[in-house]
Amino acid sequence: MKQWNEYVNGMTWGWTGVRGTWASPEAEHSMSEMTKLNVNWVAIALAADQETPQSTIIPYWNEPTVTDGEVLWAIREAKRHGLKVCLKPVVNCANGTWRAHINFFDDEVPGEPSWAEWFKSYTSFITHYAAIAEAEGCEMLCIGCEMVQTDKRDKEWRALIAEVRKIYSGLITYNCDKYQEERVTWWDAVDIISSSGYYPIDQWETQLDRIEAAVKPLNKPFFFMEAGCPSREGSAVRPNDWSLPGSPSELEQKRYYEAMFAACSKREWMQGYMLWDWPARLYKAEEAASNDDYCMYGKIAAAVISEHYHFLASKK
Repeated sequence: MKQWNEYVNGMTWGWTGVRGTWASPEAEHSMSEMTKLNVNWVAIALAADQETPQSTIIPYWNEPTVTDGEVLWAIREAKRHGLKVCLKPVVNCANGTWRAHINFFDDEVPGEPSWAEWFKSYTSFITHYAAIAEAEGCEMLCIGCEMVQTDKRDKEWRALIAEVRKIYSGLITYNCDKYQEERVTWWDAVDIISSSGYYPIDQWETQLDRIEAAVKPLNKPFFFMEAGCPSREGSAVRPNDWSLPGSPSELEQKRYYEAMFAACSKREWMQGYMLWDWPARLYKAEEAASNDDYCMYGKIAAAVISEHYHFLASKK
């Protein structure tokens, strides 16, 4: 296992990686604006769509997934800005079902889709991007994101990680979902533990206590591969719900970031964030007040993030 003592002042960029939206003047502008928040890392996030949660083919070479050329452009553009890069390929379901529900029978049944078939395709998907990450010098690779039903497949994940390590020499992490930090049995196989930190604003201390109990005995670095809150009324208590009804509220988002940073700053084992998120095509700055999504561009939360990241950088 590789040693890693850095602090991630990061942002997730480019989601979902729709073909034709990267390697453009708009994308160049987006990444340039992102760097103004004192980020030092970026998670370049893209998605490939399998048809349904029970499909076993992940056609990452097809639309809407960004082309390899677009991925190369994003990595190189980030490095041009002096950022360290985590490449984050993610699988989605084209029918809209959340990837956490990808699942198959525990034991193989003739004629039914199986874990073996799915992991074969998923390994091809991940190793494809692992090769790109190695060739381009990406410092980190995230091999999966919020795939709750797959987490129990210990043997398959260990085999996948072994294949990735044949190709990729950098740091490997897996982004488990919120509330799942203690449920993954194969954390020893990765270099860094990461999770989605979408916790209610009034539960930070409780959740961090739980996470600390789960990760500290493993003696592994930990950070939030995702964390954030929409600028929408009510979102601070349900930050993972991107469809929660409510009026736009920059203050809601600002309060959330202030609370998260304050709570996490007390934990010496916490090593940062890849905040969610920063799209390849930004809305106009003058439209920020009416935008109720996670992106903080042009909103008052941006100053909170920039100041906190500057403070953390000055301490290192």
